Amino acid sequence: MAFRGRLSSLLSRSRNVISTPMMSAGHNFKPSLSSCLPNTVAPLRVLSTSPTSLADAGASTEMSTISKSPGSLPVTYIDDYHNHPHRYMKGDPTKRAFTYMVLGTTKFIAASAARVLILKLIYTMSASADVLAAGSVEVELDAIPLGECATIKWRGKPVFIKHRSDDEIKKAEKDDMEALRDPEIDADRCEKKEWLVVLGVCTHLGCVPISNAGDYNGWFCPCHGSHYDLSGRIRKGPAPLNLEVPSYRFVENDTKLILG
Repeated sequence: MAFRGRLSSLLSRSRNVISTPMMSAGHNFKPSLSSCLPNTVAPLRVLSTSPTSLADAGASTEMSTISKSPGSLPVTYIDDYHNHPHRYMKGDPTKRAFTYMVLGTTKFIAASAARVLILKLIYTMSASADVLAAGSVEVELDAIPLGECATIKWRGKPVFIKHRSDDEIKKAEKDDMEALRDPEIDADRCEKKEWLVVLGVCTHLGCVPISNAGDYNGWFCPCHGSHYDLSGRIRKGPAPLNLEVPSYRFVENDTKLILG
């Protein structure tokens, strides 16, 4: 009995010694419910009967209780809330759509500028308007059968080259004596009787007449009904003037004709 009483006294003294250093060290320790459970609290082992050893043992026991109790924060806990992704605004933080828009716009402007530069370079190498106007066209006369009319493009306009037969020449010369709206004899309109060269543009509104047609078997403009004879002179309709005769010349023994 005496031994049991002495042991109880010793245990009570050890509890008082353990709790005193914890309070004096500034630890605001509040035991949780789980620390009172026998399954989670490590058993208190008395290493020595001295007050100092008992206090050290109690402190280590209480610290282990703090770290082992569920729901309590670890000693090295760091509040990382502000580094969490929820801190960013809604949308793509990389701004990929804006980057693609800027890159696409820049590439489009660069491509447009390159296109303009290339076209400018091509235009500088092209012939100017005055050079094109002074251009000439060479025509092989052997390729035009007798009685037929060939159409050649020259300076952006059609040119009629008619290989006239003897009957057509006689008929054109006979009409020199007729009353003409734009008086002009056949000999003044052609250098060689068998070859008549005129612009294929109606003098009324710039239409293109049809060859070997009309009341005089020359040219007929179906737009407003102008009739031209075998010498290209206006004979009937609203056209005020004869078909224009361009500048031309014969070369290589009259086998070729050069317009311009």
